[in-house]
Amino acid sequence: MMARNRKRTSSKIASIASGVLSDNASSKIAKSLAASALLQVDKSKQTGGKLEDLPSKVLNSPKYNNKTKILAGSVLSQSNKKR
Repeated sequence: MMARNRKRTSSKIASIASGVLSDNASSKIAKSLAASALLQVDKSKQTGGKLEDLPSKVLNSPKYNNKTKILAGSVLSQSNKKR
């Protein structure tokens, strides 16, 4: 049985994610992180294995803006620690 992550996206992060998704200037990476964060508003969802490496790369890169890094931190914090 896979361990469940009980964390969920806050309303503040969900608002940022919604703004990123509706902004045509947002990068594909930012939109991917935003979509993942919004999916995790529901407690039963957690970051998928394929998306777990992306947030750490974003957080360690100077080229991403603050909103993208906030979303990356949220998505990373909701990943499965056992993977």
